[in-house]
Amino acid sequence: MKISATVIALNEEAAIARALRSLTWADEIIVVDSGSSDKTIEIAESFGATVTHKDWTGFADQKQFAVDLAENNWIFSLDADEEVSPILQREIVNLKSSTDLPDGFKIPRLAFYMHRPIRHSGWYPDRQLRLFDRNKGRWKMVPVHESVEMNSGTRTGKLEGDIFHYSVQSAEHHHKMIGERYAPLAARAMFESGRTASFRKILFAGPSAFLRSYVLKAGFLDGLPGLAIANFAAHHAFLKQLLLLELNNINDRAK
Repeated sequence: MKISATVIALNEEAAIARALRSLTWADEIIVVDSGSSDKTIEIAESFGATVTHKDWTGFADQKQFAVDLAENNWIFSLDADEEVSPILQREIVNLKSSTDLPDGFKIPRLAFYMHRPIRHSGWYPDRQLRLFDRNKGRWKMVPVHESVEMNSGTRTGKLEGDIFHYSVQSAEHHHKMIGERYAPLAARAMFESGRTASFRKILFAGPSAFLRSYVLKAGFLDGLPGLAIANFAAHHAFLKQLLLLELNNINDRAK
């Protein structure tokens, strides 16, 4: 069993070395870059990665393009702001000599926020299907929260080691991610699926998201980071409903 590791990148010089260093067990590393102006490409090549340019067409499309470039059928997909934990590395190396494997594996992802691991708040275990046979699955083309979709009749297993995730650099960065990426993309996806917003939905979206994250998902056990996560969850829920209302209104006026 040979495995190709794939990473997509854009100006990731601060993080990509950590990601690629955790992939040294892979038989091939492919980096698809969408136009970096920093040292991302230089760093990737220093780890022996094959770097290919592709203009940005969306997360899922970039990742599937990387899959299609691979020499091997088994794919391990890692984001540039992630890292394969030592335990997970050992698990995958052991799999390479195994037989009668499932067609894909779901892997827990442990996020680090305000310099501490977050094990509650609805953020963990956040299992991601990242190791898979490309003949049995592919990236689902959605604008946000992209994931691998396996073919009908396939088998999926679970691994226990974590993917470490370092996505949020600061409170300012978290706020910017929600305002510029996640909320607009979520609103657009809801609009395209025919959903509508209302005053009632906007009113209750934020408080509901806060209670779900902080109380029902035990975010209070994550300390101050848990409180911050719950408040940002509320902001995201409120903003995407408000943006959806704007899209609904624009559509109504165009009729």
